[in-house]
Amino acid sequence: MLALAAAQASAAPLTVRVVDSNGRPVNDAVVSLRSGPASRPVPTGNYSVSQKDMQFHPFVLVVPVGAKVSFPNLDPTRHHVYSFSPAKQFELKLFARDQSRSVTFDKPGVVALGCNIHDAMTAYLFVTDNQWTAKTGPNGIVRFADAPNSAGKVSVWHPYLRAKANVVERQLVASERNASFTVALRSPPMAMSDGY
Repeated sequence: MLALAAAQASAAPLTVRVVDSNGRPVNDAVVSLRSGPASRPVPTGNYSVSQKDMQFHPFVLVVPVGAKVSFPNLDPTRHHVYSFSPAKQFELKLFARDQSRSVTFDKPGVVALGCNIHDAMTAYLFVTDNQWTAKTGPNGIVRFADAPNSAGKVSVWHPYLRAKANVVERQLVASERNASFTVALRSPPMAMSDGY
């Protein structure tokens, strides 16, 4: 009982806001907090990247190591999903509408997805071994309800971020419960420009 109370007292909400150089919220940025011993997240629920309207949905998906991700095809045309990323190389050869294939992601890292037939189709899986990892929504905000109330390091990744490995990071002091990042983004490819 005392250990549980101590753990609760040492945790506090942490809010991280990500904006671009014009002050606009950045959607699909992956925020990670490293502070003290983190539990490895357990795959729960269903993880899916669908192909619809000749695009992958969602554009960025955060999944824990060990997650099985399905790739349902909702388009009237065939798709050929693949990745050459070091974290997971795979190829799902031609499959038609209302068919689905699955892949298990067993190593942390960023997995860039493509379609071997439709070059404009791209998406990203962020495979994490850290329980404090989440993706920003349209408001550019991530909130960790149970973050450690201690110093740590916060990192932000986005596929168009202008930085080495598309990541920026900074130290977080123990008393800091709100963190902001202003990031520079490259322009997305023309086919992906809607919403960015």
